[in-house]
Amino acid sequence: MRVADGRPIIGTSDDITPMVRWLLCVAALVILIVAVGGITRLTESGLSITQWKPITGALPPLTEAQWQAEFAGYKQIPQYLEVNGPAGMTLAQYKFIYFWEWVHRLLARLIGLAFALPLAWFWLKRTIPLGYKPRLLALLALGGLQGAVGWWMVSSGLSPEALDRVSHFRLAAHLITALVTLGGLIWTALDLAQLRLGQPPARVTRFGGIVLSMLAFQLFMGAMVAGLRAGYVAGSGWFNAEAWPLMQGSLFPDGVEWGLGPLHVLFSDPYMTHFIHRWWAWAVVAVFVVLARHMRALRARGTSVAIHCAFGIQILLGIFTVWSGVTLWIAVAHQLCAALLVAVTVWGVHILGRRDMVGLGV
Repeated sequence: MRVADGRPIIGTSDDITPMVRWLLCVAALVILIVAVGGITRLTESGLSITQWKPITGALPPLTEAQWQAEFAGYKQIPQYLEVNGPAGMTLAQYKFIYFWEWVHRLLARLIGLAFALPLAWFWLKRTIPLGYKPRLLALLALGGLQGAVGWWMVSSGLSPEALDRVSHFRLAAHLITALVTLGGLIWTALDLAQLRLGQPPARVTRFGGIVLSMLAFQLFMGAMVAGLRAGYVAGSGWFNAEAWPLMQGSLFPDGVEWGLGPLHVLFSDPYMTHFIHRWWAWAVVAVFVVLARHMRALRARGTSVAIHCAFGIQILLGIFTVWSGVTLWIAVAHQLCAALLVAVTVWGVHILGRRDMVGLGV
């Protein structure tokens, strides 16, 4: 069924199925860039490109002179002056960290194109269902915001007064914006899939909002842990109980700088942020168990299994990250699984909020 200007009200499978697939493909690219962002962070690559060139920056340096110019710019920032310079960084080592930041930015550009160009096509073809244009434009704006927040984050590590790393608050904003965008893409794809069946959009129920809020706080604290490099403060050693479940042999860690005030302790102290992140995880697990039980009651057994697998693997990866001393591939897998956990949580909360599921046991 269509209105006078050609936009579908309910839409046909031919209209909507390509849009669902498009949004899920963009969501998969967002999950990929979250993983690449983890590599960028863990290899300390994020400050290697000291300028923001949205167009010309798509190409890496191609000549020796261009590489030397990029390296000279990097030599002016605190990360080089305080850490990598005294460590004797070579041009070859600089090229390695430059590569990961360049890949991260290139992938961001590709995601922008992968969203904007099909959106323009669907818009011109008038196949966007009634009421979905504002939502798709909001997702496009979120993508643009993510790029701006990314540079805002990088700029925090470039000034002479900066630390040898980016602001952990800005890093958290960068990651959370990406994950909100991921959730929005998946939710919209699921709503369109429902529309294809003649069903109205889902709503966020009260319990669904609690689940999403608790997960968001956990992800925020995880980003703070990453930005403060707080993954190292508990100790390490495989199956070492003094590193997990304890922190340096104690349930509550020594070393918290109480004298700097409660806000600093909660959000800028590496010991406290790590402590909160590791134990709040169990509160999140509790609501995930309840959510998964709701999925079974709603006859969505596959979603229930996916939720259990995602949070179970994520907990194990978090523990292994600590025990391994923040080994690169384990820590990246932990960040990748966080993105997958967002995806399956949105899936479950969407099912919980579907009108056609009301009265089936919840």
